[in-house]
Amino acid sequence: MTDKKTENVEATTENTQQVGMQVLAQYVRDLSFENPGAPNFAAANSPGVNVSANVGARKFSDTDYEVSLKFKIEAKVEDDNVQFIAELDYCGVFRLMNIPENDVRPILLIEAPRQLFPFARRVLADATRDGGYPPIMLDPIDFMELYRQGENQPAASDDKAGDKEIN
Repeated sequence: MTDKKTENVEATTENTQQVGMQVLAQYVRDLSFENPGAPNFAAANSPGVNVSANVGARKFSDTDYEVSLKFKIEAKVEDDNVQFIAELDYCGVFRLMNIPENDVRPILLIEAPRQLFPFARRVLADATRDGGYPPIMLDPIDFMELYRQGENQPAASDDKAGDKEIN
């Protein structure tokens, strides 16, 4: 009779393994701020701002992955003079625990960037403010929509396919 209790406890333990994601580290891998428009005293000429974003992930071990948010912000005035260019590669290391294999990629490319975004946003806001401009406050990003767009693009046309390799 003791054997049946032990078997039931072991079976219950296996079925209730905790599923989750843990942030192990966050860091700036690369930050660049070029300010050819300084000093900018022409406040009336507010620059046009172009923002591009990319998400990538790579596997460190069976449970640990690095997720990277890459931003490029370019501000130009009407006559096409560059005021500033800010580039940021902000990363996090995530541990995935007992996540089904088919859910790993969406978690790494949707939920993990969602966790990193507020910190990357602050770094970019501080960099632009310290460069003499109003802080760039990025609008929230729909990482689910970015993920869907990436899934619909053929892999051959995606020049960042290596960044997204998660195997």
